[in-house]
Amino acid sequence: MPSDDPSLPSDPPSESGAPAPVDGVVDPAFRVVEEAFRENFRSRDEVGGAVCVFVDGKPVVDLWGGYVDRAHTRPWERDSLVNAYSVGKGLTSMLVLSLVERGELSLDAPVSARWPEFAAEGKEHTTLRMLLSHQAGLPGVRETLPEDAMLNWDTMCSALASQAPYWEPGSAHGYHVNTHGFLNGEMVRRALGEGSFRDAFQDRVARPHNADFHIGLPASQHARVAPIVEVPRPQTTEKISALEMAKKHFGSGDPETDAMLACIYFNPSGVSGFGIANTPGWRSASIPSTNGHGTARAVASLYDTFMTKDVSEGGFVGEGLRAEATSIVSDGTDRVLRKPSRFGLGFQLSQATRRIGGGEQAYGHFGYGGTLGFADPESGVAFGYLMNRPGERWQTPRTNVLVEAVYEALGRTIPSAQS
Repeated sequence: MPSDDPSLPSDPPSESGAPAPVDGVVDPAFRVVEEAFRENFRSRDEVGGAVCVFVDGKPVVDLWGGYVDRAHTRPWERDSLVNAYSVGKGLTSMLVLSLVERGELSLDAPVSARWPEFAAEGKEHTTLRMLLSHQAGLPGVRETLPEDAMLNWDTMCSALASQAPYWEPGSAHGYHVNTHGFLNGEMVRRALGEGSFRDAFQDRVARPHNADFHIGLPASQHARVAPIVEVPRPQTTEKISALEMAKKHFGSGDPETDAMLACIYFNPSGVSGFGIANTPGWRSASIPSTNGHGTARAVASLYDTFMTKDVSEGGFVGEGLRAEATSIVSDGTDRVLRKPSRFGLGFQLSQATRRIGGGEQAYGHFGYGGTLGFADPESGVAFGYLMNRPGERWQTPRTNVLVEAVYEALGRTIPSAQS
């Protein structure tokens, strides 16, 4: 049981000199999570970040620490915001599913019933279920777009609506890295009438649940953002094409696949956020797959609400739709990632090679470099971890030790992911 004394002790000394500042509250039963969080700063090159954990609806960990800048001049604050990358996909899916629950959208009606232009090029039978589960065959934009086109909602949605899919919708799945949010977000906008996705997210998700998360951050809030601190990479003045970039970073050896990957990750050139994630334009735009800005507390609290509250209690969905959304819809070899992936309706699901939390029923979403939000109904855990120095992969040591510590505090051991 959680203790009545959630106070946080002072920072311990470290071998490397002055320790990174850490603040917040933690239930004494979960001190092991605090220690893992501190150790990330001491030995795993964490710059700044936050972790929050709910268990059975109660917050047991709410920590933030380190710095918002590489030079270590500005401490991370309680309300510091940071780009959450694909963690935003899970939160966007909560919004979409809440509209399904209330009859404002249908999982199995044609997308074109709400979005007539979408019926072009053989997509007339594509459904919202296919959009949510990465089966729509639209992981990238075929038409070459200007480098800043991802900042314009209508440009991205129009391009996706008019193009032919890369595979027959519903016949396979492939991670819609940068298009998932536009596709599902446009369905939200069409269902609710005129208005922006940013406003819909605030009105239906963030504000009612007191969650400090934004997809399209107002300029007045930019000062709260911790810039992304990328690992220094060799600089070059050489300009290479999107196809050459795809071959360099993701090359499959198959010309058609490489051409698709070029469109997915590098069309428009800034669609993945590389090189522009710290710009005002990026922060202000609504790019639900990639540019949500928020706190770990917001992420964990929204997953807790989704998992524990029915509609009658102010939640997003009822028990039936929650079970459907968190059951396997897409499973097997991913056309984009070219390895196994598993999705429900907008959520990544746990599998042997990429575990979400500690239970087989857990669901959520990783983001670039190790950001993570998830819910695990078997243990009652809701979890959020955001930071400003991305790691090399979705599952990083910094992420893993925090998740493992949560389950250690609960007296459980997580099986190691199979390679």
